[in-house]
This record gives sequence, structure tokens and C-alpha cells, in this order.
Amino acid sequence: MFDHEVIVVGGGAMGAATAWQLARDGHDVALVEQFEPGHIHGSSHGHTRIFRLAYRDQRYTGFALDALDWWRVLEAESGASLLELCGQIDHGTAESLDDITAALDHHHRPYERLSASAVTERWPGIRTEDGAVFSPDGGYVAADRSVATLYAAAAGHGATIRTNTTVRRVEPAADGSGATVVTDDASWSAPVVVVAAGAWATGLLDGVLGGPVDLPPLTVTLAAPSHFRSRVGPEPWPSVVHYASDGAPLGFGAYAVWAPGVGMKVGLEEREIPVDLARRAYEAPAEVVAALAGYVAEWFPGLDPEPLDPHTCLFTNTADEHFVLDRCGPIVVVSPCSGHGFKFVPAVGRLAASMALSSDEQARDVDRIDAWRLRRR
Repeated sequence: MFDHEVIVVGGGAMGAATAWQLARDGHDVALVEQFEPGHIHGSSHGHTRIFRLAYRDQRYTGFALDALDWWRVLEAESGASLLELCGQIDHGTAESLDDITAALDHHHRPYERLSASAVTERWPGIRTEDGAVFSPDGGYVAADRSVATLYAAAAGHGATIRTNTTVRRVEPAADGSGATVVTDDASWSAPVVVVAAGAWATGLLDGVLGGPVDLPPLTVTLAAPSHFRSRVGPEPWPSVVHYASDGAPLGFGAYAVWAPGVGMKVGLEEREIPVDLARRAYEAPAEVVAALAGYVAEWFPGLDPEPLDPHTCLFTNTADEHFVLDRCGPIVVVSPCSGHGFKFVPAVGRLAASMALSSDEQARDVDRIDAWRLRRR
């Protein structure tokens, strides 16, 4: 006897999307979250996140196309406006732009190569390096609104939602027949437990999985972006990714994304700070804020370089910045997503639901991602 068909541990965007996908298909699912819905302690909060098809790896471009369809399904079901396609600008190293255009060509998606002067003529507030790529299929996703919408949609389909409930451990049955989620006050069992715990995944799963699949080393860092007020039009501005070096396969130097009613959120990847979850800070360090203001003054002449609201959020990264998305026995792992996963949220939820309902060999769509997402030993 089990308490639920599937239990999802972690109620950020990925966990909430998994619960929604399972519940909308009629399955008995419980979502367990250690904080309140929409909390600021993890990686899913804030006004907006970048949506883009422009990736250096064409597999992410294809997955983003899947996600685009699922965002529209969620919008149609909920009546909420979540995804705005106002364009995406990429600029920086020639290698990164060549990879991006190759990925867009592979999926037959439109784009333009623009000189720096052409970018500034079209968007007076933005300065780029020469040879920028503009993709009309980019824009932003409303982050806080998306998480709230997923909670409501999952509950509307019958999901059990347990918030302010900290999971202390996940215990697979000795015979592999299921797993138990243990909290301070209760425990629940299910044939499958989905762990979408982000920065807390290592603490929950270290030594639990074993066997042929295990978590890779994960690094938790503190990102400290801020919003900046626009001084020029038109609005909304396209999202921007600046590839300042070729150090990481997917890495970039800076990013910017529009937030309606607020301005442009800008963040610097190289200014991320290693963090201890037990002693994390919520106030952005002064040196990071100063570097951010300097970057905005150089590359965004249409923004007031005075930061409006320096804040922090968690990035949990693998060494190569790919996702962890796998199943080992009764445990499905659906995080972390290395700081660039929000755009894929409803599609990740769909894949996680598929893995939760099938064996390792039978899970629909797992083979399509196996070669590049899983960490097998």
C-alpha cells in the first residue's frame, strides 16, 4: 500500500511543473516543499527569466521548441500570460555566434546577423560587439507568475500540495519497490519519488542512489543581478546574452532580460559567489553591485546605471553546465539545471512525469536526452 502514486520533493518551478504534468494526466501526485509557495530562498523566484531558442548546443534549441509548445498549453489551460516573445540578442565571441546560428539553422528558425551600429539603431539603449545575432523567438517568461500558475494548475487537477514541510531524507525500499519521504512529523510512500530539490539535491540524495547512476559534483553559487530603469524606448526590450569568453561550453559573461513595469534585469556570470546554504546571504555584495553598474554603463546606454534592487538567487551547476535529469530505481532526479533551466520548465516537467511513470528502459523521450543529460558511471 502506498500513500500516493508519485511524490515530488521540491516545489520550485521544476517540481511544480512535474506535479502539474502528472496531475493533468490523472495521476495521484503529492508535491512537498520546505518553504512557502513562491519563496525567495532558491532559484525560481523573481519577475522574469530569459526565454530563447538561441543556444550553442542545438539539442537545447530543440528542447526549447518543445518548451515553447508547453508554455502555450499552460497559458491556454490557466488563462495566464506567461511567455512574451520580444526577441533575443546574442553577441560576443565569433565561435559562440557561429554555434548559435548553426543550431538555429539546424531547427530552421529565423535569425538576423547585425552589426553593432544596426543593433543600436534598432534598439538605442543597447550596445553590442559587432556581428550580433537577433532571434525573434526569444523573450522572457514571468517567473513568479509561472510558479504560482503551476501550483494552481496542479491543485486544480487534484494534486496534494504540502508546503512548509521539510523533507529530511528519501529512503528507497530495499527491494526497489518504491521509496519513502520522511519529514519531522510524518512520512509518505510512493512507487516513485521525484527529487527536484535544486541546491538541496546533494543533501537529500548523497549516498541514496548508488548503482550505475549518481549525482555529479554540484557547485552552488550566489548570483546577484539587479534591475535597471529604462531611459529610452521602445519597450519591451529584447533579452540579451553576452558571450565574453569561450571558457565554458554554454557559458556567457552577462545576460539581461526585460521585466514589465520594472526595467531590465542584468546579471554577470563571472561574479557568481560560492555559497553555503546554511549561511547564505540575501543582500548582494557591494563589489558585485559596483561591477554590475559599471557593466550597464558600458553596454546599456539606455539604462540608468543605478541598480534598483540588487538581490540574490541560487545557481546550482554541474561542471559542464548541463542538466541532471535521470531515473535510478524508484528515484527520479530533476535538478539542478545549472542556472539556465527556467525556459524549459513545462517540458522538463513532462519528461520527469514520463520517467516517473515508466521504467528506465521504457520512459518516453529518455533516449532522446540520454547522451547529453545523464551522468552515468
